[in-house]
Amino acid sequence: MKLYYVYILASLTRVLYIGITGNFEQRLNEHRAHKYPQSFTSRYNVTRLVYFEEYTRVEDAITREKQLKGWRRSKKVWLIEQMNPAWNDLSSRA
Repeated sequence: MKLYYVYILASLTRVLYIGITGNFEQRLNEHRAHKYPQSFTSRYNVTRLVYFEEYTRVEDAITREKQLKGWRRSKKVWLIEQMNPAWNDLSSRA
């Protein structure tokens, strides 16, 4: 069964990025390698995985990504801190 992930990355200064992918490990590696030098994550060095959710249906993941992107920053921070109060890089657990 294919899984889809909605994820939040953060920089050390807590700049946030929300994304969706069907290949989690590859996508994280792309962010960290700055594969796309002009991208938001490259420009602001947003590479630490601080939150993620798994979905079996891509439609559900897309809906959730849009929902999270529409939230105020304070609500996103609250969500991250429910799963990851110390804002640790969760990539080894993903």
